[in-house]
Amino acid sequence: MKYTQLGRTGLKVSRLVLGTMNFGPQTTEPESHSIMDSALDAGINFVDTANVYGWGANKGRTEEIIGTWFAQGGGRREKTVLATKVYGSMSREGEPWPNEDRLSALNIRRAVDASLKRLQTDHIDLYQFHHVDRRTPFEEIWQAVEVLIQQGKILYAGSSNFPGYKIAQANEVATRTGRLGLVSEQCLYNLAERRAEMEVIPAAEEYGLGVIPWSPLHGGLLGGVIRKEAEGGRRASGRSAEALANSAVRAQVQAYEDLLDKHGLEPGEVGLAWLLTRPGVTGPIVGPRTQEQLASALRAVELELSEEVLAGLEEIFPGPGPSPEAFAW
Repeated sequence: MKYTQLGRTGLKVSRLVLGTMNFGPQTTEPESHSIMDSALDAGINFVDTANVYGWGANKGRTEEIIGTWFAQGGGRREKTVLATKVYGSMSREGEPWPNEDRLSALNIRRAVDASLKRLQTDHIDLYQFHHVDRRTPFEEIWQAVEVLIQQGKILYAGSSNFPGYKIAQANEVATRTGRLGLVSEQCLYNLAERRAEMEVIPAAEEYGLGVIPWSPLHGGLLGGVIRKEAEGGRRASGRSAEALANSAVRAQVQAYEDLLDKHGLEPGEVGLAWLLTRPGVTGPIVGPRTQEQLASALRAVELELSEEVLAGLEEIFPGPGPSPEAFAW
């Protein structure tokens, strides 16, 4: 495994981030523990989750699965850089209650304590704001974060799904109040969805945030979905199925798979390897449902893409260009 610093911090993290959103809804607890053990054995030390994972009536279930894994001991918690998130409502379905979502100081305080209990740990290494909260001032957010840092409950704060201007605003307020501010941004970023290059990634680089792409294969669209369909395998669903319904997108994905077939490369591995070449990227989040998917992701770290392949990918999936050139002269 290869490692890098998380943004401008001194924290060393693996170039792959183990995503856990499937743990519980799609992957059983024993299977989830097995995947986490294999990831740790392979050198992945960065694990990402969120308090709402498990979804619906099972919100928090994914954190619980990670907690029972930590409870097995063997240095699991000590070797792991643990990241979770706060924002989404944790109210029971049909029983909404005020102050159980968003980024008020009250919700942040309560959400941290609840996550720590589920995760069976005394601290969270990276506490991420799952979405921008336009109703809560950053002065309040940073005050709440500072208290948690002083209490030893969290070490760093990060953002997720923030626009570039909010990254700037958050860190300007943090600087003005003598705080470290955001150290990472988790955003939707992959070959098929490159709009983050316009504002988000430049802002992250300017302020020293590590970029953590989620959905690096765009919901399976970049994982060889057309070939799998032709071979009678798992059909596209969700985001990838919606995208393939567009004939232009389908032609684009076909060109991508044809290019990689020509070079004897696996689409899923190339999608991850491409992200690892991008400026500012700490590491993509991989969310394996099976051991085989984890093994494929691990191979991507060692994959060196030739200039010919990189040029071909750029031709098939051109980026938008930086702002304002992306939309102005």
